[in-house]
Amino acid sequence: MNFLAHIYLSSDNQLLTIGNFAGDGVRGKDYTRFPVPMQAGIQLHREIDTFTDSHLVVKQSKKRLHENYGHYSGVIVDIFYDHFLAKNWKNYCNIPLAEYVNDFYEMLVRHLDVLPERFKKLTPIMIESNWLLSYASIEGIQGILNGMNHRTKGRSKMNNATYELEKYYDLFEKEFTIFFDDLIKFSEDKRLEIEKQYNL
Repeated sequence: MNFLAHIYLSSDNQLLTIGNFAGDGVRGKDYTRFPVPMQAGIQLHREIDTFTDSHLVVKQSKKRLHENYGHYSGVIVDIFYDHFLAKNWKNYCNIPLAEYVNDFYEMLVRHLDVLPERFKKLTPIMIESNWLLSYASIEGIQGILNGMNHRTKGRSKMNNATYELEKYYDLFEKEFTIFFDDLIKFSEDKRLEIEKQYNL
């Protein structure tokens, strides 16, 4: 899953949420150098990614993209799924998306010093461009995909993937809904397990 989903699938513990958000910026056992609640969030992030990658519905979504985007298909599906989470936000959260993401940005800035280096650089860009709110529109997703394609020096061709998003829109949305219901249940159970493990 992409940023918005990882944030949503966290808890009221701010450092756990930040760890879940920034988990991709931490390799191997390097997570042990972070504050304990962040360690828990990084562990949760990894569990969510493993569950996502092995889910049959996610594999269906990836397969639809694989011919054109190869191993980048998983990254694209993550972004598509964050779009559907943002678009259908009212189904999952009582706090309006704009308010929710602004609160998260403020929390990130307060804890900037504990972020992995990559995310210290990424955070100002994310806030300035308001990535999390932009996920709600196809135009916003296009901007994200353009940026991802630029970072792969054009190899991924991810900027073209809104074609498939629009062509198979209803099917991707249906797959997201089925999968995300499963992921919410998995994440709640796994988070409680991890919080107990870390005495949070």
